[in-house]
Amino acid sequence: MATPTPEAHVTQRQDGPIWLRPEQSRAGRPAERSRAEITAAAVELADREGLDAVSMRRVATALGTGAASLYRYVATRDELLDLMTDSVAAEYDLPAPGGDWQADLLAVARQARQIMRRHPWLPALVIGRPVLGPHGADLLEHVLAVLADHPAEPARKVEAFALLGGLAALFAQNEAAAAATDVAHRTAYLRHLAADGGHPRIAALFAGGGGGGGVGGAPRDLFEDALVRALAGVLG
Repeated sequence: MATPTPEAHVTQRQDGPIWLRPEQSRAGRPAERSRAEITAAAVELADREGLDAVSMRRVATALGTGAASLYRYVATRDELLDLMTDSVAAEYDLPAPGGDWQADLLAVARQARQIMRRHPWLPALVIGRPVLGPHGADLLEHVLAVLADHPAEPARKVEAFALLGGLAALFAQNEAAAAATDVAHRTAYLRHLAADGGHPRIAALFAGGGGGGGVGGAPRDLFEDALVRALAGVLG
């Protein structure tokens, strides 16, 4: 009979979110690493080289150990991604609510955007692999405290929490994509379309001196405007 790989052995022991399991099984050698150390190494690698660079082997190399040893702490790469997402949620500053729910949520949203700028790999995980760990739970608790006196139903408040993070991730992804493309060439082509007589609504964007988020005029930051409108739609 074939000997199970470390990955297979640990995967069979999964019984819920990683945060509900002990750091390491009581059996075996004493722990040499912690999940926090492993997660920090993975975050540093992703910040430097992108999410595709994060593998158990690469993280183990950064820690000076073998990949098989990491499976004593983290069962799968997906679990490692979950740990990474939750770990950067510790970067939020969560003061006591100030009494203005909209202002307080905008303050959270600004932090979300800055955190995603510091960790360009994060938006893809927020959108494609949402997770709620200990630090994420602290953030949710804060948002619910901000909305404690709001008359919206509890489910709507949770939707507002998800919307805040999702919209911040979408804007962060858009910013990264824009930085990687030639915005000047794109704007020049739009100006050409505006002048050709066949696209009157595009022409109106330029004639409006900044309509369409700064397509034809001074650049505008639409993030907070969009978030306020979206929150109003969810919360009523």
